[in-house]
Amino acid sequence: MLLKHKKSSSFNIEDTDVVILCGGRGERLRSLINDRPKPLAEINGKPFLDILIDYAAGFGFKRFILCAGYMGDMIEDYYKKKSAIFRILISNEKGPLGTAGAIKNAEPFIKSSPFLVLNGDSICRLNLHKFLKFHAAKKAMFSIALSKMKNSGDYGNIILDTRTGRIKAFKEKSELKNKVGFVNAGIYILDKSIFSHIQEGKKSSLEYDIFPKLTAMGLYGFISDKAFIDIGTPERFKKAKKLR
Repeated sequence: MLLKHKKSSSFNIEDTDVVILCGGRGERLRSLINDRPKPLAEINGKPFLDILIDYAAGFGFKRFILCAGYMGDMIEDYYKKKSAIFRILISNEKGPLGTAGAIKNAEPFIKSSPFLVLNGDSICRLNLHKFLKFHAAKKAMFSIALSKMKNSGDYGNIILDTRTGRIKAFKEKSELKNKVGFVNAGIYILDKSIFSHIQEGKKSSLEYDIFPKLTAMGLYGFISDKAFIDIGTPERFKKAKKLR
């Protein structure tokens, strides 16, 4: 599928890279899963990472870059043995880099601009075609998918100008307890210029270190009505087992 940008540029979904952040240690989930990295935790008999890849592949994406850190050799071995109709590349991390550092580390593998980013421990089944069209229509450099949630303070909150779609600010967890708000759904569309904002070899976070600095440049939020599900804690992991 070819999507056209209003500035006459275009990009093909089949040629658009999907970067999956799967390097975290998953320490909060150790009481349930300690023999594998968190993204390989099974949901109804299927590794969560497979669920994510199948979700994106369903929209036509064919090239996946896995940012693997903690127990990354298991992720690499798993996909070496698994046959697939799409290409899977592994960006190995020698030490903890955080979500931003992981993307910077994967820079040599990333060919497309923009590229799609998925968190390896959460899913929000929004329509990725609509998200890409939104990004192009806004002539955005960086876009974040947002999920509307009742108890948004549990995740941190994003303040959005709903008229323009521009993100104005980020609020920390607990500031908006028990209130409806927009939360980061862990899906991003990023221009390759993002690399110039991330220091190489240094641990840093997209959510806390990079995105708040980009609001002045035109950081956009795409609202989805799809549920946001993550597997980061034992309680949330058990809820995620209802995933279909």
